[in-house]
Amino acid sequence: MKRILVLTFLLVTTFVSTNLAAQANPYKEGTPGVTGYRSEVLAEVLIQQDKFLRLADAIPAEKYTWRPAEGVRSVAEVFLHVATANYNLYKLVGTPPPAGFEVKSFEKSTTDKTKVIAALKDSFEHGRKAITAMPDADLEKSLDWFGGKNTERGILLFIVRHAAEHLGQSIAYARMNGIVPPWTEDAQKPKAKEEAPKKSGD
Repeated sequence: MKRILVLTFLLVTTFVSTNLAAQANPYKEGTPGVTGYRSEVLAEVLIQQDKFLRLADAIPAEKYTWRPAEGVRSVAEVFLHVATANYNLYKLVGTPPPAGFEVKSFEKSTTDKTKVIAALKDSFEHGRKAITAMPDADLEKSLDWFGGKNTERGILLFIVRHAAEHLGQSIAYARMNGIVPPWTEDAQKPKAKEEAPKKSGD
């Protein structure tokens, strides 16, 4: 009996800690070592990282080659496109991609779920390091951008916007395949519990 109680306690503890760890909240936890505008950007990047990784994990491996139509990016290609941008765009604010990184071919480099998730995770870590490393003084630096001008501050904003667009795309892909985003599932659990009919005698 004692062993069963201990085992139950460990399982509950593991579930609670895993569930809490899965929900990034940099607004509450902060962004140690980064302040000001870079902290605000990093908070959004951390939330995007959390959502992308949880969604990528929730989508079955056999759906990674799924695409809504011919000529449109597949599930794997969207995730790797985001990873490509994370690796490539931060060079504009001082952090180049890893040595040997192939920008043009990366998004079609694999459909293996494990490898795609690893690439996504590593690319967001690359972005985190880039934001942490850049000095605040560089935020107002100007550079050529799509035939005009932009600042490094604007580049960070673009990177966040770009990932957000593709997060929305990935959510739509998941929904089209009957997959509820994990954070939506989390929010629905307490509601479902409240609405569940009480047993007779309760």
